[in-house]
Amino acid sequence: MLKTFLILCFLAHPVHVSLLSVDYPGQDHSLSVFIKLYYDDFLLDAMSGKVDSRPVFLQNDTSAGPDLMKYIDEKIDICINNHRLKGEIINVSLIDNELRVNLRFESPGKVDNITVRNRVMTEIYDDQANMVIVRIKDFEEGVKLTSSVTEKTFEVR
Repeated sequence: MLKTFLILCFLAHPVHVSLLSVDYPGQDHSLSVFIKLYYDDFLLDAMSGKVDSRPVFLQNDTSAGPDLMKYIDEKIDICINNHRLKGEIINVSLIDNELRVNLRFESPGKVDNITVRNRVMTEIYDDQANMVIVRIKDFEEGVKLTSSVTEKTFEVR
């Protein structure tokens, strides 16, 4: 009984937060995107019936890539100049209950504005905080998205 309680305490965390960073240095036509979220929250969100995927996977399990990408496509949108970008997973790691995903998104070139929509866990937790950091050349701005405000458009001029 004590073991079960300790395991539940370890897995449970008091905050509902994710991190999404978007970097575009401008040298090539691709964005580097990094996502970090708690694995147990990811499992809960992926199994909520909103996303049809096989969410349980082991680290370095390449067969999980399409299922994870389907989840990301459902929950996260990145649009440049009102054009939605398509991403691909570069690598995935699971460390201490944190799921870390690096992605690459093709960019159409010049960036006037970028819209980031992040709905990760917003249908599960009212207090969800999805932190977003956008870096485009010399422009850098961060924002907290919530269950009620799931997107932000950044003007890059």
